[in-house]
Amino acid sequence: MRRIAVLVVALAVAATACGPSGAVDVTDIPPLPETTAEEVRTLLATSERPVVLNIWASWCGPCRSEAPLLRRAHRRHGDEIRFVGVDVRDAQDEARAFLAEFDLDFEHYFDRPGEVQRELGGIGVPQTLFYAPGGDLVFHHNGVIDERTLALQIDELLRTG
Repeated sequence: MRRIAVLVVALAVAATACGPSGAVDVTDIPPLPETTAEEVRTLLATSERPVVLNIWASWCGPCRSEAPLLRRAHRRHGDEIRFVGVDVRDAQDEARAFLAEFDLDFEHYFDRPGEVQRELGGIGVPQTLFYAPGGDLVFHHNGVIDERTLALQIDELLRTG
């Protein structure tokens, strides 16, 4: 068990060191508001715009690779589509550093126990879910999302939304 803990710490340190800017100043990033699965379901049900919901964690390598894609998609479609991130099984400081490092300026929530992820039916991180206005699931992507899949699903949301 001790070897696993050492390996997890080593991987976390390596993932942090691989970022583009090394140490990140998080003083301007407020703590992420905590959320529950019920609150996320309410957010989805009451959204008048389509929603791209990304479930991520700062320690997740694939999450780090898809973050720039999500940033660009938000900047391009943020007026038409609501982008929401849910950080799971993480720590606030690491989550804030991740947001600062990748300049992710859309709304994010904190779910330390990973309840949102379990309730929405996914396994592992990252996951990206696409919802029509009112909360109907259009598409659920497990794993790192690529630029083509993200663009196709956003186009689908814009057609249905």
